[in-house]
Amino acid sequence: MITADPHIVHILQEVIEFLGTFAFAISGIRHAAARHFDWFGGYVCGFAVAIGGGTIRDVMLGVTPFWMTSPMYVLCTAVALIFVILFGRLLKRLDNAWFAFDTLGLALFNIAGIQKTLTMGHAFWVAIIMGCITGAAGGVIRDVLLNNIPVIFHKEIYAMACVAGGLVYWLFFYLGAPLPLTIVMSFLTVCIIRYLAVRYHISLPILSKDAGDMD
Repeated sequence: MITADPHIVHILQEVIEFLGTFAFAISGIRHAAARHFDWFGGYVCGFAVAIGGGTIRDVMLGVTPFWMTSPMYVLCTAVALIFVILFGRLLKRLDNAWFAFDTLGLALFNIAGIQKTLTMGHAFWVAIIMGCITGAAGGVIRDVLLNNIPVIFHKEIYAMACVAGGLVYWLFFYLGAPLPLTIVMSFLTVCIIRYLAVRYHISLPILSKDAGDMD
């Protein structure tokens, strides 16, 4: 159960947020590189993507944003920038490398959002929403900074993968499963749904243009 050992939960929370920050920072920096941003612009974009969802979550929960409690997240983004500079061309040859970093960040931050919300005593439906915000909002901020229509709004299964991962987390939590198993199953759910959605071009139905006709 999540409340069995608060110390272990806290450690897992920090590890997940660190890994999620690194993965999402790489995703943001990669998109900035595609738009020919300079190094500083790439860092700003990567940092905004990495902390955006978690910051919105923490503000809504009424706590200090996670990245303001330690310089680790600022340094983590710097490491991600160096990683992209050194290995960007190598990773570019791997078709699914960048997609993998984006998916890892999504899954990790979704779990981080769920856990943090639950430890503050909120209901599970709130935790699932906060997990979705933590995981998906960074991608929205990235697309806004790059002047793109956010992916979450027009293609691919993105936020709904977070919802599914949250429901799986709730199921295993309800069944009293060990916390590591609960985290792994939720993580795998998000990753598998994202992979299948992109691999087989699965998306939600698109609103009819007639629905937006105001005449």
